[in-house]
Amino acid sequence: MWPIVSVTIVAVIILAGILVLWKRLKDKKSGFPFVDERTQKLNWKAAYYSMFLVQYFIVAYLIVRIIGGEFFGMPALESGYPMLEALFVSGLSFLILRWLFGRKGEPYSDANQNKRA
Repeated sequence: MWPIVSVTIVAVIILAGILVLWKRLKDKKSGFPFVDERTQKLNWKAAYYSMFLVQYFIVAYLIVRIIGGEFFGMPALESGYPMLEALFVSGLSFLILRWLFGRKGEPYSDANQNKRA
C-alpha cells in the first residue's frame, strides 16, 4: 500500500511543478506579471489572518489536551499528529481566506471599509 501512495505523492508533486513552470512561462511570454499589487496584498492579508487562526487552533488544542489529560485521563498523543493538523489548518485557512478576500474586491481600500459601516 505505502509504495503506491509514495509513488502517487511523488507524481503529484512533479505534475504540480510542471504546471507551475508552464503557467509562469506562458504568463511571461504573454507579458503578464507573475504577481501584481492586488494579488500581493491579498496574499499578505490572507497569510496574516491565517497565522492568527493557526495560533488560536494550537492554543485550543493545547487547552483540550491539558484539560483532557488532567481531568478525564486522556492518553498523550505523539507529537506528529498535532503538527500535521496545524499544518493542514494553516494551508486550508490560507487558501480559503485568499479566495474569500479575492471575492470581496480591493483589499485595504476605503471603498470596502465604507461598505461595511
